[in-house]
Amino acid sequence: MKNANHHPILAIWQKVIPVALGIALCGSIASAQNKPVIDSIMAEETNHSQLELLAHQLFDGIGPRLVGTPQMKQANDWAVAKYKTWGIDAHNEKWGEWRGWERGVSHIDMVSPRVKSLEGTQLAWSPGMGKKTVTAEVIILPDVTDSVAFQQWLPNAKGKFVMISVCQPTGRPDDNWKEFATPTSFDKMKKDRTALTDAWKNRIKKTGFTTRTLPVALENAGAVGIITNNWSAGFGVDKIFSAYTKIVPTVDVALEDYCMIYRLAESGDKPMISMHTESKELGVVPTFNTIAEIKGTEKPDEYVMLSAHFDSWDGGTGATDNGTGTLTMMEAMRLLKKYYPHPKRTILVGHWGSEEEGLNGSRAFVEDHPEIVKNLQALFNQDNGTGRVVNLGGAGYVDSKDYLGRWLAAVPDTLKNRIKTNFPGSPGGGGSDFASFDAVGAPGFSLGSLNWSYGAYTWHTNRDTYDKIVFDDLRSNAMLAAIMAYMASEDPDKTKNIKVEGVKWPTPVKATRRGGLDNK
Repeated sequence: MKNANHHPILAIWQKVIPVALGIALCGSIASAQNKPVIDSIMAEETNHSQLELLAHQLFDGIGPRLVGTPQMKQANDWAVAKYKTWGIDAHNEKWGEWRGWERGVSHIDMVSPRVKSLEGTQLAWSPGMGKKTVTAEVIILPDVTDSVAFQQWLPNAKGKFVMISVCQPTGRPDDNWKEFATPTSFDKMKKDRTALTDAWKNRIKKTGFTTRTLPVALENAGAVGIITNNWSAGFGVDKIFSAYTKIVPTVDVALEDYCMIYRLAESGDKPMISMHTESKELGVVPTFNTIAEIKGTEKPDEYVMLSAHFDSWDGGTGATDNGTGTLTMMEAMRLLKKYYPHPKRTILVGHWGSEEEGLNGSRAFVEDHPEIVKNLQALFNQDNGTGRVVNLGGAGYVDSKDYLGRWLAAVPDTLKNRIKTNFPGSPGGGGSDFASFDAVGAPGFSLGSLNWSYGAYTWHTNRDTYDKIVFDDLRSNAMLAAIMAYMASEDPDKTKNIKVEGVKWPTPVKATRRGGLDNK
């Protein structure tokens, strides 16, 4: 019988087992080393979260953050000051210029055939009326045969407010119908709505104009204002975007009031409204990203980034789009500075400007900082509402499962057990700022959140306000972002940016550095 020490199989196992034990031991040592920091992050955020205070200061105090407005710059300065109170270096970095504009007061009242104050919001960048108040009849965009007939009708718009949106057949969201209506009634409503919507689109098409050019044609014909309704398929909620008029105001009136006026006009009651809206044109103003930094000690020229856009539309206060993402990353930086003040790699946070107009702030950063993009370990972006993170994908990078898996393994079960992973996934195509980094082959990842009726009720709407925040979910997200940044910084290996074959990669798009100014 041969010596057992010389048995081929046993000899192999004698080599393999120590290696395996070494790997396991290293893993346990690493876990033991990480645990105090992670436990401290979890305890601090659970017991001493600053999120409610930050939310109150930003949303209630400063308010919405439309690019080019004083409130956007006020928010930039507030964030820099807040970081400095935490001992974190921060600065505002100019990347472009924009049409400066400031929203003023709005008063819209129906004065005939009865008196009623109307719920409405002037659209972003709408021309103001100075100190004037205009009282005039409201008329509906006519259903003409063609563009020639519309040109013949146009003089009728002079001195009138013109309604240019469809009157919805219901102000109830579909889930409400589904719960209470008979299937036959629900189906009939949807067919009627589709028919009305298609007919209205055709009505606009027959004028020879588009939804963008029609308001300009009407104001040029002497209309005193444009009235729209951009219902967001929920109770009492409208989406508020930008005006296209250059001279007269454009106002979104809530569905309930809009359709009441529409029906009165349609039935020949000649409703009259009184409108007073104020706004200021501020000329050319600079635009900024707010950048904060915790400098690395061992590898200061490699970077981990947290990411969220800072700007918003301004129908509400931009609470969940993307105030919650902003505060998640601010709070994560506070936690890191307190319990991980000397990271191995430099940890940055980018609060981007003008995401809503095309990822402009983050695209500018990518263009302006190739040295950071080249040495990026990972970027984590959050931008889809207040919900807890439940999705993490590999953004189309071959090795993403390995390193994201390692980092996620350190996250306590109470957080990571909610998260579904998708590897290797696909790169961001432009929906939010991580896509600016993916487009140039840098590892940007989206922390995808629970819906909380985001699309209908808070995304770009007049109801995106403080009261929609779910702070328990936000606390979870701040802990997750801080732990993932910590683990990415501690990882001894630099991430590789090898792209998955067969995946169509997005093309880099240049930032718009001068916005809303070409026609001004």
